[in-house]
Amino acid sequence: MPSANDWIALDEAAAILAASNVHFRPSTIGAWARSGKLQSIKLGGRRFVRRGEIKALVTPARRVRAGDLQPGLFTELDG
Repeated sequence: MPSANDWIALDEAAAILAASNVHFRPSTIGAWARSGKLQSIKLGGRRFVRRGEIKALVTPARRVRAGDLQPGLFTELDG
């Protein structure tokens, strides 16, 4: 069962996205919630979204090992 900490305000959702260099206004996130793209609740005139859904929008940067790159890909940079 979700706890009260699972629900965050739209400005906090925007801050989580901004920390990952993904910038949306809280009003945009609210529009997504109103349209059903994000699960949300409304309490006291304020809308809240699920923290997990916001974090799922941001995937960590993918790291690739140099050995996995195509051989000779950067040979012209070696000078």
